[in-house]
This record gives sequence, structure tokens and C-alpha cells, in this order.
Amino acid sequence: MLDTNANIGCLDDFPRARLSVGQTPLEYMENLSRAVGGGSLYVKRDDCNGLAFGGNKVRQLEFYLGEALAEGADTIMMTGAVQSNFVRTAAAACRKLGLDCHAQLEERVNRQDMEYRENGNVLLNHLLGATVHSYPDGEDEAGADHNLHVIANGLRENGRHPYIVPMSPDHKPLGALGYVIAAQELLQQIDEDGISIDEIVVPAGSGNTYAGLLFGLRALGSDIRVTGVCVRRNIQDQYPRMQTRFKQIAALLDMCSRVTDDDIHLVDDYLAPGYGHSGQDAFAAIFLGAHHEALMLDPCYMGKTMAAMLDRAVAGKADKKNVLMFHTGGSPALFGYGEAYRAEGQTLTGRLSDNKWGLDVASPIPRH
Repeated sequence: MLDTNANIGCLDDFPRARLSVGQTPLEYMENLSRAVGGGSLYVKRDDCNGLAFGGNKVRQLEFYLGEALAEGADTIMMTGAVQSNFVRTAAAACRKLGLDCHAQLEERVNRQDMEYRENGNVLLNHLLGATVHSYPDGEDEAGADHNLHVIANGLRENGRHPYIVPMSPDHKPLGALGYVIAAQELLQQIDEDGISIDEIVVPAGSGNTYAGLLFGLRALGSDIRVTGVCVRRNIQDQYPRMQTRFKQIAALLDMCSRVTDDDIHLVDDYLAPGYGHSGQDAFAAIFLGAHHEALMLDPCYMGKTMAAMLDRAVAGKADKKNVLMFHTGGSPALFGYGEAYRAEGQTLTGRLSDNKWGLDVASPIPRH
């Protein structure tokens, strides 16, 4: 029997800024489960995590900002894509904690339309009072971090005390600790609800969410399979980053990792046409999530993750496989992709009934 209340290493020793609403809902997706006709589908609603439209970054920022406050910082600095959920959530957290926010937006997605450049998370960053900087290269993590340090030095010369959340993979992954806690929370909910889960699907970008969740589950004795859906890098590039991430988490918590290489399951079937863009399957999954469960899924992370979930649900239909998806948020980005949705919708909505999973969206599915 799992001890879901067990202490995980020295987790309680880390400073933590309380930003989340606490336990997020675990919901049964009745309509999609009925449509697939096999096992049961569930969603862990981290999009309901309270702070400025929620999302997985709330859990992560509790530990970065906890350290920042402990060090006496008055300004938080980070880099993200133009429609970054991390930047938006960090700006909101800074408002709550009385800190300034300097956000460096990098050109990671080749989109120049006004909706992408000015709406969605971009609009929220301005409403939240973030100071926005630009960086021209979207694939230069070391360069982006260096440029943040240059800006930080200027702030120090003016008497400020900045704290930088770096991008490069060699920094300590404090954000992953938020999902070590989420693993414990999830296991408690599963136990209380009396359900079983065969597989969890979660987006894998920076890897903090995926790595923290899998590390926490294994530390607590759970062998649930966790599949990371690659949303930025292919498996060849992401796999070694994840291997390193588990070692870093173990070092942070001063404990041995129970995650083996065989535990690391990544898929990049949904990555094309690249970060910040969606292929046909991801767009179809976004429409199906909305039609069946009123779930708002963004094209960067959650559309691809829903597509992966549906593939696993359909493949495991005969075995009545139970699959859970972590909804990591990102709904504000929907408003930055209106042009893409309209363009895709013209060709997609007419053939949704022919989607690869055979799910009907022409009319609501009868309950009886």
C-alpha cells in the first residue's frame, strides 16, 4: 500500500511562496469516456490553479519565488516565448507578492500577426505591469540567460535586488518540486476516489512538470506510467535533458532517485510543425475537448497532449485502459491564436466527424 503522506527527501526545507489554491480538481471526463467506449478518462485540472488563469507554472513559481523572497529580492526576471504562460504567471505572482517583474520575450515562434503579438498572454503581461524586454533568438538559452544578467546588473546599479529564473538546463530545477508535491496530491485523490489509473499524459517542454511528477510518483512507490508529450524538442534532444533533470531533483532533495531510464516515456508524434504551432491532430483534439468536455485547450501544449491521450484511450479500448491527462493551463494563449483557428477551422470543422479517433461531434452524445 502506498504511503501518500510520506516525506519526500528534504522537500519541506525549501522556502515556498504560497500562490496556488491548494488541491486542484480531479475530474472524470464522462462524455469523452463514453465516446471512446473503452476505459475511463480523467483530467487533473491544474488550469484551475487560481492565479491569473492558473496553470502548471503556479506550482513551479512557489519554489522559485520562495527562494527569491528568502534572498531579499525585489525584482523577478525570466525569459519566455511571446505567448509564454510562465511569464504571465510570474508577472501575476509578482503583483501578489509586491515584487517587480522584468520579462524577456524571445522570438521562438514565427508569428507576426497582431493577435499573437498583442493579445492573450501579451495583453495580460501589460495589464500586470511587467517590464518587457525583447531577445531576438528563440533557441539560444545560454544567450538569453546572459542577456538577463546584463539587464540585472543595470538594475543592481540602481539599487535593485533582482532574482533570475534561468532557462538553461544546468540550473537547479526548483520548479520541479511543485510537481513532486502534485504527485502526492494526485495519489491521495486517486485513493480517496477509489479509482485506478493506467497511464498519465502530460506536456514536456522545460521538463519540470513531467520530471517532478514522475520523480514524486516513484518516490512514493507508485508505478503508474507517465508519458511526456514533447512540445518543444524531439525525443532525441529531450530524453537526455530528462535524465539530467531527475539527477538534479535527487540532488536537490538529498535522496536517491527511483526513476530508471525505462521509466522515461516520451512521445514526439504531435510535435510538428513545431513549438507554438499545432498539426491537424492537435487542432482536432482541441475541438473535441471543447465539444465533449468544455475544456479549453491551447495549441502549444494541451492540444498536443489531448491528442496523445485520445490515441492511448483508443488503443487501450479493448483493455478498458484508464488514462489521466494533466491540464497544465494556457487558456489565455487561445486569444493569441485566433487567426490560426479560423484558418484551420475552415477546413477542419467540416470533417470533424472523420477525425482519426472516430469521435462524433455533430451533436451531443445521448446519456442513455
